[in-house]
Amino acid sequence: MYVTDYQPPLSQLIKRLKYHGGIGLARVLARLLLLRWQEAHRAQQVFRPELILNVPLHAYRHWRRGYNQTHLLAHTLARWLEVDYRADALVRIRAAPPQQTLHAGARRRNLRGAFDCCIDVAGKTVALVDDVVTTGSTVEELTRLLLSRRAKAVQVWCICRTL
Repeated sequence: MYVTDYQPPLSQLIKRLKYHGGIGLARVLARLLLLRWQEAHRAQQVFRPELILNVPLHAYRHWRRGYNQTHLLAHTLARWLEVDYRADALVRIRAAPPQQTLHAGARRRNLRGAFDCCIDVAGKTVALVDDVVTTGSTVEELTRLLLSRRAKAVQVWCICRTL
């Protein structure tokens, strides 16, 4: 589920959130995602998840940026939807070049074995929150991980997509 394609003005807002310390934008972008979720929920395209998780950053990148923009989005959405949220559930265990610097095939190889899940997700419907889905490599790898840990279903929620 996504709000819109990656184009202005949302693409510019995401860049400000992600790279220029615009953390105040997280609440606005989360609201757009909430409105999209409500629309899809009314149309019975998605169901309320039991758990919301965010795409993790490697610890070094998190430290350099000072925050994880997907945490800001997911935490806000979980509070509004009254759904369990675990910021520490998914971890990036291996540093790698930023995905935006790689082509599609390299993105998939870059992420193999890069993540771990630290909680029990068995039998749960999980919403995985990302800001932008470009090739889908990140969310595909995380979805594979969550399903291998016996999650009942994984929904991918993002602000923008380029697919």
